[in-house]
Amino acid sequence: MLKTLGNILIMGGALAIVLGLIFKLSGRFKWIGKLPGDIIIQKGNFTFYFPLATCLLISIFLSLIIFLIFKIILKH
Repeated sequence: MLKTLGNILIMGGALAIVLGLIFKLSGRFKWIGKLPGDIIIQKGNFTFYFPLATCLLISIFLSLIIFLIFKIILKH
């Protein structure tokens, strides 16, 4: 029971560190949100913005991070 709780706390801490780094370094990555697959529609004073390619890239990156965390920390 305590081993499982410890692993959950470690994963939560690792996730908090990764999210903190993403927020800290987000200003350095000017290309995020401006990838070729991002959808921007502007008509008059209306702008629709959907960062499709950026969402896919971030999803792949976070999935890889979570996979590695599970593989390393929850190794039994």
